[in-house]
Amino acid sequence: MTIEQYFQQIGQQARAAARHMARATRGDKDRALAEIAASLKRQRTAILAANSADMDAGKAGGLDAALLDRLELTPARFEAMIEGLEQVAALADPVGEITNLKYRPSGIQVGHMRVPLGVIGIIYESRPNVTIDAAALCLKSGNAAILRGGSEAINSNRAIATCISEGLTAAGLPGTAVQVIDTTDRAAVGEMISRPEYVDVIVPRGGKGLIERISREARVPVIKHLDGNCHVYIDDQADIDKAMAIAINAKTHRYGTCNTMETLLVAEGIAERILPQLAKTYMEKGVELRGCPAARTLVASMQEASEQDWAEEYLAPILAVKIVTDLDQAMDHIARYSSAHTESIVTENFTRARRFLTEVDSSSVMVNASTRFADGFEYGLGAEIGISTDKIHARGPVGLEGLTSQKWIVLGDGHVRS
Repeated sequence: MTIEQYFQQIGQQARAAARHMARATRGDKDRALAEIAASLKRQRTAILAANSADMDAGKAGGLDAALLDRLELTPARFEAMIEGLEQVAALADPVGEITNLKYRPSGIQVGHMRVPLGVIGIIYESRPNVTIDAAALCLKSGNAAILRGGSEAINSNRAIATCISEGLTAAGLPGTAVQVIDTTDRAAVGEMISRPEYVDVIVPRGGKGLIERISREARVPVIKHLDGNCHVYIDDQADIDKAMAIAINAKTHRYGTCNTMETLLVAEGIAERILPQLAKTYMEKGVELRGCPAARTLVASMQEASEQDWAEEYLAPILAVKIVTDLDQAMDHIARYSSAHTESIVTENFTRARRFLTEVDSSSVMVNASTRFADGFEYGLGAEIGISTDKIHARGPVGLEGLTSQKWIVLGDGHVRS
């Protein structure tokens, strides 16, 4: 069977399953989520063994540290997958919700009903936990899903896919409502992004090269973000202890995630008091610092930052540091270099905090909080399908509502237009 024939079969099955999912009740969907969680628990040893095989192959194949970190299913991440399923099950079902129902002068009622998107194709690299996150959110929002994970996680994804199929079937839903592409052939990606007759929207999660390719070549609408060049700005009216905690956490909590801070901006009025302390802690944690001339004057061991550093998503223990005169210069820097993912200000000045929230044009904007909170789980979405830096159709962490659309509904009682 060719890749084209294989995907045609997958696509036809997904279309049929999507019609079934659109009429599934909340009880049906929540039972499926519970059954998937139960299957994961039963198959824990097999899944972790499959992940261990992927990790061994990744190390042998020369995967870098950031990708290996994303690939690994630690015990905590395994438990987080189960917790994510339980949280999604506890969320309100958005499908069928009717809003803004109003009477018109003609006597008809007009409003909106929330409906599934249909078939969602998700293309992602490394993280096998995305397989569960994506399945849970697509299932709860009444969609069918076609999932294409990276070749480096093929064994993990196959083991997880078995649990998903078992859970769906046990709940009386079609096992084809969530399908994991069982080939590492890259031609499968080309099929997914060029078949609008089978796929309604594509969500890519991975490196910038993958997402740029999909955005350029897709004939299916794409919900995307290219990278996560996130900033923390320490204002000269910041609380030193808060600023220290936030700046350290935003960079060192995890290096390989899109919500990790990549550039630290420090107001010149506070730089001398806080930057040497921060630099000492960063260096103890093995973070390489690349700074502007003013920052290097305060921290002699800091390397010189290039123009490229300000736009870089390192996904590594490297941090760009710039001293700015004030809030306006900080926001100018963010407007020029940010990828519109997540930015945070640390300040005790309410007016400046409000300006930052209002004027910084990113999908998540924070006050006195680490950028690492830009996450569907932390936002109460249960899990996320990805973080969109687009402005249409969804923005920021994409949860259940982002995987639905609205249609107009009209209620009449024999009304005709005069």
